[in-house]
Amino acid sequence: MEAIKKVPAGNRAPRKNAVGGCPLTAALAAIGGKWKLIIVYLLAESPKHFAALRKAMPSISQKVLTQQLRELMSDGIVNREPQGVVPATVTYSLTDYGHSLIPLVEEIRVWGRNHMERTHD
Repeated sequence: MEAIKKVPAGNRAPRKNAVGGCPLTAALAAIGGKWKLIIVYLLAESPKHFAALRKAMPSISQKVLTQQLRELMSDGIVNREPQGVVPATVTYSLTDYGHSLIPLVEEIRVWGRNHMERTHD
């Protein structure tokens, strides 16, 4: 039996649009889910090491954070920059394309705050 070679997750093709031609499903495929907008929000402040992202999101597992970062990289939203120090460290930052999400993330944050106030009244 021939061994199956795994393709590194960062080299995958972008996810398919679940509803062909629908911009909402395209957007949700790229930034939907529990963690991606939080990662974008944190990286909008400044580039961060993996450990800093984990510390800022204590409930996320290492596996899930790695997966989410790989998907964001695959969609061209996040950049992974190895640093030339030993031990090797990596810095994550938003790409120019990723920076285009900042106004959207801010609008969602404001809406979320208003929603929290509305539901707690």
